[in-house]
Amino acid sequence: MANAAPLERVEVVTGTDPVGTVIWLHGLGADGHDFEPIVPELRLGVSLRFLFPHAPHQPVTINGGMVMPSWYDILELSIDRHVDAAGMERSRLAVEAMIAAERARGVPASRIVVAGFSQAELFGKG
Repeated sequence: MANAAPLERVEVVTGTDPVGTVIWLHGLGADGHDFEPIVPELRLGVSLRFLFPHAPHQPVTINGGMVMPSWYDILELSIDRHVDAAGMERSRLAVEAMIAAERARGVPASRIVVAGFSQAELFGKG
C-alpha cells in the first residue's frame, strides 16, 4: 500500500479500554465534527473509540470549483458520469492507513467499523 497523507481527525473515546473502533466519515462540505455530537446520544454501554476524520479541502467541479472538504472531486452529475478515480484512491488509502493504525494499537479487524455519510458512504461499503 502506498503511503497516504494522514488525515486530521476528531477522536472521541466513550470510556476506558475501548473494545473497538468506529471510523465515521462525513459528507461533502462537512468536517469531522459533523457527527461528533451524536456519540453521547448513542448510549452504547461499551467503550468504543470513534474517529471522525476531516476530508481534504479541494475544488469540487460540480460546485463551480469551490474549495471545500471533499473525499474526491465530483466531476458531473449524470448516469454515465466520469469519476475522480485518483481522488477516490487517495481517500481510500488514507482510510486504510487509519485502519492499519488501529490494528497496530491492537484493535482486531473484526472490531473496526467504517461508516460513511453521503459522499463518504462509498468507503463504508468496501
